[in-house]
Amino acid sequence: MQYKFILWVVLFSTQLFSQDKPVDYVNPFIGTSNYGTTNPGPIAMRGMVSVSPFNVAGPENVPLEKDSRWLSTPYVHENTFLTGFSHVNLSGVGCPELGVILAMPTTGDLEVDHLKYGSSYSQEKAKVGYYSNTLDKYAIGVEATATTRVGVSKYSFPEGDANILINLGLGLTNEQGASVKVVSPTEIEGVRSVGSFCYYKPEEAYPVYFVARFSKPAAAFGVWKKPTTYKGVEAEWMGYNGQSRIMKGYAKEVVGDSIGAYMRYNFKVPTEVEMKIGVSYVSIENARENLEKETSTRSFDRILEEAQNIWNTHLSKIEVEGGTKDDKVNFYTALYHTLIHPNTLNDYNGEYPKMKTRETLKTEDTRYTVFSLWDTYRNLHQLMSLVYPDQQSDMIKSMLQIYDESGWLPKWELNATETTTMVGDPAGIVIADTYLRGITDFDVEKAYGAMVKSADQLEDNPLRPGLKDYLEKGYLTTKTTNSGSVSSTQEYNISDYAIAQLAKTLGKKSDYKRFSKRSISYRDLLDKEINLLRPKNDDGSWLSPYNPETGANFEMNLGFIEGNAWQYTFMVTHDVKGLMKLMGGEKPFVDRLQDVFDKGQFDMANEPDIAYPYLFNYVPGEERRTQETVANLLNSYFNNSPDGLPGNDDTGTMSAWAVFSMMGIYPVSPANTNYAITAPKFKKVTIHLDPNYYGQEKLVITSNASSENRFIKGVTVSGKPHLSYFIDHQELVNAKTIDFLLEQKELESK
Repeated sequence: MQYKFILWVVLFSTQLFSQDKPVDYVNPFIGTSNYGTTNPGPIAMRGMVSVSPFNVAGPENVPLEKDSRWLSTPYVHENTFLTGFSHVNLSGVGCPELGVILAMPTTGDLEVDHLKYGSSYSQEKAKVGYYSNTLDKYAIGVEATATTRVGVSKYSFPEGDANILINLGLGLTNEQGASVKVVSPTEIEGVRSVGSFCYYKPEEAYPVYFVARFSKPAAAFGVWKKPTTYKGVEAEWMGYNGQSRIMKGYAKEVVGDSIGAYMRYNFKVPTEVEMKIGVSYVSIENARENLEKETSTRSFDRILEEAQNIWNTHLSKIEVEGGTKDDKVNFYTALYHTLIHPNTLNDYNGEYPKMKTRETLKTEDTRYTVFSLWDTYRNLHQLMSLVYPDQQSDMIKSMLQIYDESGWLPKWELNATETTTMVGDPAGIVIADTYLRGITDFDVEKAYGAMVKSADQLEDNPLRPGLKDYLEKGYLTTKTTNSGSVSSTQEYNISDYAIAQLAKTLGKKSDYKRFSKRSISYRDLLDKEINLLRPKNDDGSWLSPYNPETGANFEMNLGFIEGNAWQYTFMVTHDVKGLMKLMGGEKPFVDRLQDVFDKGQFDMANEPDIAYPYLFNYVPGEERRTQETVANLLNSYFNNSPDGLPGNDDTGTMSAWAVFSMMGIYPVSPANTNYAITAPKFKKVTIHLDPNYYGQEKLVITSNASSENRFIKGVTVSGKPHLSYFIDHQELVNAKTIDFLLEQKELESK
């Protein structure tokens, strides 16, 4: 009796405390609507594989060909017609790619046309490392989890005929081509071609290999090519040879575009079948090894438990207290999103494909991929440096591997291909920022040489198109490029600023002066008549006629990429004082910056202006505009619902903005180690620092935050008054406590 009471106490205590784990506050459905392009499927932390429900290919859904914005995600919350579960996916991107290796359980007669075998679904649930639903058409229960390189699914079939389909024809990629082979009644292997992210560079398609293993042997199996025909073979058991089943007949294989394979069963009673799909970008052999090393001795429940424990360990690096439950859900879901990409490229044995040539190379560390750097250089990598410096170090080393293999730092790298998506030269910004924050365990001289190469090489430079004009005139012109001349100039400026800061730290004085001068050339593009940036023609004249609002909502224009003059003019955070002087002083600067918000020109869903709310901190007496604006943006755009992101999460960039902003600090200027300060969302934030990189093991941020107390009255750092609305990274990580005293006083005027 006493034993039962003790057991009850232990179980009750476990349940009680488990409710407070960070992992329990993550809502994977956040961002699955409003073009957030996240998906609710399970993924391991930084995993290569994710098992996403695929519901964007069906007659009842938003047609892919009619709205390209739906193309970049395998799952949209509003859709109701599911055609399978894809196993390699991207999270929060704005362009189509991957979404392939679809598995689908069905019952009854074999049907291989996804428009016919697709089903509505219900009882949908998702949490960290886990997803489940019921396929209404078949009364099949589906559960899924994942390791780093293996997707694990459990299908609960009713009595009767059943099928598991591996469809290699469906996907988000613009590529076609696949091969598939039924190896045995319990295993299928194959390869699928993917590539041409954003429909660019179709010539750089590359393979993704897989091995699917099933816990129950199929009674029949086969392959198909095109939805109207298929071939199969009955499996006849001849006995056992050690651990291997001998099959009479032969394995089936097919090569082509719209192809697939199936396993067919006849269950006398309701039966569970577990399917594991291992993936590799190197070979089928590696995919099989990944599967065996990561899952062969582990049950579904154990894999799920391990995945959630790893996630919880990493999410627990930041602990928040106070605030509402929704605040915690928003915070930990955002932190979760920042730990998806960049993700693992190398296999269990360390092998990965070399850039371009895809020869097999090997790494001792994690080789990361999906460097969406135009987005992430602004805040995500700063968050990694602060909270996960060991991961950030490996990311920098991965960038340097890319440089060794291709001759250039990455721009927008994806699975060992360079997509060259977006503008600018962002990798060097991340490298400099990382080094300046104290993460120095990489070859900084090699990194510096790579940065200078991209900044200076005129011919065949994939990172800085139009560099000749930039060096001669100080800016790109309407003749240099047919879009984004001002945007590209600004991006090159920011990269040059980063080089200058690293040069200064490394004692390279002449380079510091040279690149510092280059970093402010945008000043020639400020039209002082309107206090906004404006494109110039090749002869130095202003572009006319000119509408500074042109370019919003992805409208093409000569001056700006994914934005307009309002959304780019203040994107010079490395030279705020210089811009302020150009505009005529503090008041014109503040007035024009406030105009961006008052005139509806601020775009929370895109990167160029996401630092704008923090720029008021540069003007003494105007800091409360930052606090009010940040609080309003958090309340308006980040919430506990499928549409709870302002738009594409951009591989965690929008989520990183929320994480920093809710903690009360923000890295406002890349390659500058200052954080801007705002009012925290929580009463207590504990950041567990890595002692291998930082002197303190934890930093505690406290406040009297509430729905009323939104404005800063005073700040103390380690018990001493802190009078600035900025704090340097080194001061931050060496502080024991930062205490905010907040008050209710409203902003008096604008």
